[in-house]
Amino acid sequence: MAIEDHSLKSECSQPQAQTPHSRSRISPLIGHYTFVDYVTQGYLALVGLIILCLHGHTVPHWPLLLAAHGVGIGLVHALIQFHASYPRNRALDFLRHFYPVLFYAGLYRETAVLNHGLVSGFLDPFFIRLEGRVFGLQPSLAFMDRLPYVGVSELFYAAYFSYYLMIAGVGLALFVRNRRHFFHYVSVISFAFYVCYLVFIFMPVVGPPIFFEEISGYRLPADVQPAVPPAFPEAITAGPFYRIMALIYRMFEGPGAAFPSSHVVIAIATVFFSFRYLRPIRWPHLAVVILLCLATVYCRYHYVVDVVAGGLTAAVLIPLGNWLYFKFNTDFQTSRSNNR
Repeated sequence: MAIEDHSLKSECSQPQAQTPHSRSRISPLIGHYTFVDYVTQGYLALVGLIILCLHGHTVPHWPLLLAAHGVGIGLVHALIQFHASYPRNRALDFLRHFYPVLFYAGLYRETAVLNHGLVSGFLDPFFIRLEGRVFGLQPSLAFMDRLPYVGVSELFYAAYFSYYLMIAGVGLALFVRNRRHFFHYVSVISFAFYVCYLVFIFMPVVGPPIFFEEISGYRLPADVQPAVPPAFPEAITAGPFYRIMALIYRMFEGPGAAFPSSHVVIAIATVFFSFRYLRPIRWPHLAVVILLCLATVYCRYHYVVDVVAGGLTAAVLIPLGNWLYFKFNTDFQTSRSNNR
């Protein structure tokens, strides 16, 4: 009796590799596309259409932004075709797997430019009033005030900072161990990012930083302004992780990308892949993700509702992205990983 290969059973949900006859029905233009290529190109095209239709007077230099989306679509397509022609080129192979990551920061920042196409101002007053009714106070202000200790704050700021290490660390570990697993990871993570970015464009929410920062052209209504102007305890602002995160936010943050918390969505997605492919680290990773979810409120980056929405969004997007990845998977992933 033949011995079963149980390592292959975990991949049984993948569709069978396409036959030459089935591939002949696919347009040569997208014949080498995989799920992550479809969602990346689709997102770039959809947001380009949003820029074209809804820019009004709210998007400065919108023709350049629209052109950038066109160039991005062209470069991604060219990369896919070049890699199909030269599949053994190591540089092309790395870029073919990795390229969506290069879009994340730029597309995230772009949401702050586009998020007033349909909504004037920000939706924070609704969330502030909601949290006041539910909790009788603002948890995003009270949490730190109740625990104004540098040891506590540094633990939470370190957990919040770990978000970047999770994305890079899990990705790098999977890239080294198994290219097919890495491709799966990047595909689902990218899908989750793009959906969050679309929500940010249509639902601009600043989060608790709106209590502390002046935003050009916008002021909170008087009824949601705290009676006493909030402040960060001096001891906390001296902590190294507080300062690291303050620097990161000054460099990369744009107002209006708080709901749902993409930190929560993506952190949960990374731990999903730890449980699936990196099981020795899964429990410590989960503990850090739980700390990160608490840190989003303690560190005054998100309302509680942002965190809850992030968890619910992850519960939908991760299974959906996983299903779509295998549904649109072609023999590209299998054939490339088998050559490693």
